[in-house]
Amino acid sequence: MKSGILYLVATPIGNLADITFRAIETLREVDLIAAEDTRHAAILLHHYEIRKPVVSYYEENEKRRSQELLDKLSAGQNIALITDAGTPLLSDPGFQLVRRAIENDIRIVPIPGASSILTALMASGLPTDRFTFEGFLPRKKGRLTRLNELANEPRTMVFFESPHRVLETLQDFLEKFGDRPAVCAREMTKVYEEFRRDRLSNLIKHFENHPAKGEFVIIVEGIKRKSKNHSGSQPQTH
Repeated sequence: MKSGILYLVATPIGNLADITFRAIETLREVDLIAAEDTRHAAILLHHYEIRKPVVSYYEENEKRRSQELLDKLSAGQNIALITDAGTPLLSDPGFQLVRRAIENDIRIVPIPGASSILTALMASGLPTDRFTFEGFLPRKKGRLTRLNELANEPRTMVFFESPHRVLETLQDFLEKFGDRPAVCAREMTKVYEEFRRDRLSNLIKHFENHPAKGEFVIIVEGIKRKSKNHSGSQPQTH
């Protein structure tokens, strides 16, 4: 029996219009959709009138669900993996399933689309020729060690952060990196989209007086380096 195909489908990070025709077509044609949060997925699927079975696939059930999905793929079913928002596997579940699918010679087809990482980067005003994605920093164990390792990183650094830890993280950056230019992006592609560009010390002052809301992408300039095309100039606040 011919195995099915595992599709990795990028979905909008906010604005539901930010989805490709190919992604919609794929979601309509697969046998099953595996979603990080079935309730969140239901909003997107209802908007585009996509009626397909949906199962949950999140960090806590990833190991067990991977085997279940692998069995279905081996039986010939086509499955689409989506995350809550953006591109699957980037700080989201999916690695175990992809690795096991490869080991079992199951075809994997990526359907590219929205990414909060690239969306934030291209509007940041910071160097984009070289960057490193760090995702969420460790909350406790290993946090300071990783920050110390990044202190001499020359590339632009991209982080994810939740609203209730933004201020703490900015303070850690200031202590370990110095007062560098940085950008806090939130609610991207949504009504209250905001890019706050300033030095770390001023960003800290802002969030001390304005509680953070929404999920954040924080971008910090790497250690100063000479470049013909990019300077370490201080970005403007908006």
